[in-house]
Amino acid sequence: MNAVQCRMARAATGLGIRELAQRAGVAIDTIARLERGDTLRPRTIKAIRDVLEEAGVEFIEATEDAGVGVRLKGDRNA
Repeated sequence: MNAVQCRMARAATGLGIRELAQRAGVAIDTIARLERGDTLRPRTIKAIRDVLEEAGVEFIEATEDAGVGVRLKGDRNA
């Protein structure tokens, strides 16, 4: 998960920075740092990603034809 994917995932789920931080057990500033593109510990990124996945986000890896992205699970219009 990168900075753009985190912002997109929060927008798709409606989670604010405070709520995501609380659910992931990290500081609000940690979410802000991730979304700025700062480097975080892998276990911290995993904790945040786990919360977003539990909220229904599916992370899409880059391909030759398209960049990274996110979609909501079960969303056939994405």
